[in-house]
Amino acid sequence: MSDDRTVEVIRSEFIEKIGLIKQAEGLPRIAGRVFGMLIFDGEMVSFGDLATRLQVSRASISTSIRLLEERGLVKRMTKPGERQDYFQLAPNPYATMLEGIQKRTRLTMGEIAQTIDSLPATADAAGRLAAYANFYASMDAAVTVALDALGKAQNPAAASPKDLSHDE
Repeated sequence: MSDDRTVEVIRSEFIEKIGLIKQAEGLPRIAGRVFGMLIFDGEMVSFGDLATRLQVSRASISTSIRLLEERGLVKRMTKPGERQDYFQLAPNPYATMLEGIQKRTRLTMGEIAQTIDSLPATADAAGRLAAYANFYASMDAAVTVALDALGKAQNPAAASPKDLSHDE
């Protein structure tokens, strides 16, 4: 019985940690907790059960679900003969998260490039801005590599034999 209690404590701690992580990323903590619960539990959950299990208001769940759906992280489902909505982790939410990071990175790179282009060639700030743009270019390249690796991990048949080889 202590093993079950240990898993429940670990589950609760995980859900809270994801709430804090998502809050640091700009989402409400409750949205992060919903996301964490859906990851940990791996099941479809009704709107009412989300509010009950997380001990938060239905209004908070509604706001959180809307934000998570907008970001492509959660999918709304129905069950035949039932009027309430159910929610589960969207297909491939981690690639969706990386694509969001990449989109924001590219927008930032564009803003920096626009500023650089508007500066006179002799402007003192041009070099610093170029270094800043290079930072975002490096992030973009890293996210592209991460998306590729994630895709191969989810679809090993798509990976080339060289990618699956451990020989150098």
